[in-house]
Amino acid sequence: MSQSNYSLTMRVHIPASVGMLGRVMEAIGDTYGQVGGVDIVRSGKDAITRDITVYARDGEHGESIARAVREVEGVEVESLTDRVFLSHAGGKIGMENRVPVVTRDDLSMAYTPGVARVCMAIHHDFEQAWEYTIKGSSVMVVSDGSSVVGQGDLGPEAALPALEAKCAFLHTLAGIDAFPLPIDLRDPAEIAEAVVLTSSVFAGIHLADISAPRCFEIQRLIAERLDIPVFHEDQQGTAAVVLAALTNGLAVAGTTVADATIVVAGTGPGGQAVARLLVAAGAGTVIVVDSKGAIHAGRDDLDDDLSWIAANTNPVGLAGPASEVVKGAHAFVGLSVPGLLSAADVGAMAPGSVVLALAMPEPEIGPSEADGVAGVYATGRPDVPNQINSGLASPGIWRGALDCRATEINQAMTLAAAAAIAETALEEACPRSSTTSWCRTWPPPCARPPRRPAWPGSPAEPEPHRSRACHRSVTYGTVVANGYN
Repeated sequence: MSQSNYSLTMRVHIPASVGMLGRVMEAIGDTYGQVGGVDIVRSGKDAITRDITVYARDGEHGESIARAVREVEGVEVESLTDRVFLSHAGGKIGMENRVPVVTRDDLSMAYTPGVARVCMAIHHDFEQAWEYTIKGSSVMVVSDGSSVVGQGDLGPEAALPALEAKCAFLHTLAGIDAFPLPIDLRDPAEIAEAVVLTSSVFAGIHLADISAPRCFEIQRLIAERLDIPVFHEDQQGTAAVVLAALTNGLAVAGTTVADATIVVAGTGPGGQAVARLLVAAGAGTVIVVDSKGAIHAGRDDLDDDLSWIAANTNPVGLAGPASEVVKGAHAFVGLSVPGLLSAADVGAMAPGSVVLALAMPEPEIGPSEADGVAGVYATGRPDVPNQINSGLASPGIWRGALDCRATEINQAMTLAAAAAIAETALEEACPRSSTTSWCRTWPPPCARPPRRPAWPGSPAEPEPHRSRACHRSVTYGTVVANGYN
């Protein structure tokens, strides 16, 4: 299968003769490349230079396609560019001014002497920093690089491209000024200390790509010391989109979350958060599976977090691997390893089963195997129909939390976000071959207590209102689970 994450741009010098472009296209097709576009760069009497976008399976396949094109008589490949690396050249994010600094008058207001008045106002009333500085709409995106986009422990510098992407999503989809901070530390207490000491300019902390179980402790340590939200995308973001997808996907199968048996494979940050949120949402039966089999109260190898899962899920004490416990289940949520399930395993589930195979970079069961046996099928990949990704939830959750000056993002708020995503997606229902409605303009509801407003679903709920900030429309990622074709 050709994939967008292995796309190339070939700049090709082709003789201006009838049929030459067709021969180049034939060479690409014969090597199983997929042409995405053809653009003319320059045209002459004897030759035409074109940029040809080609999708390949991987880098080696891309090179074989280029060799085939070079072998066409009279054709010259001037350059071969990896489009993914090109999109990252120079980084994906930058800074831009919100006010002009062009004239002397501009300078006197943005900086001295005018800025002194604003500095003194904040000195006398710190709350004014939220209104007159970047603080009110800024988020720090933090990782130690220990669990980077399904590739494992790559280190903090290697995590930076992924963190930049998360910042770009927050800025584009929710108007949030997010900045990446890869931290070259591994001790949870030291990471928490570094984040706390650099947090003064931020209204929230966004944790990502940190391995378990350290991520749980890091989030707890930071939250204990700061009065701003500390959000772990791999936990809360993942849990919100999975619950939204299950809500709508199970409806396609004719059941509800409350009546369903749901198997969750994987006990990393995402798997544990999904299990906890499903319990909070009142799911019928939840069974969690790790590498040693189903989590149940009879196991003696469980830490405190897994002991909680054992006490609150799998009431009949099922044991065995995922392939066993999925029998008769209505839904499977995979946050584990590639190839965990076979078509026969999915076929043994309840009719119209929902399969969210979210392991990266390869799912627990591939689309070709799931076709015909799963009623609803989705992965975490953008090149396969029906993508489920935590990035669908994070921008909207953050926009609502910042607009309402929340001091935390708790479980009730995550439940509210999941319900909003599911409801919004149904309002913009896609064809049955898709689970994702990519964008929706959604003004999040806010509330206003004397100083620190609470988001709907947080412990204190003052009289609802619409603040000035909340009237700004938010592009909110949504997800709906429909049938897989």
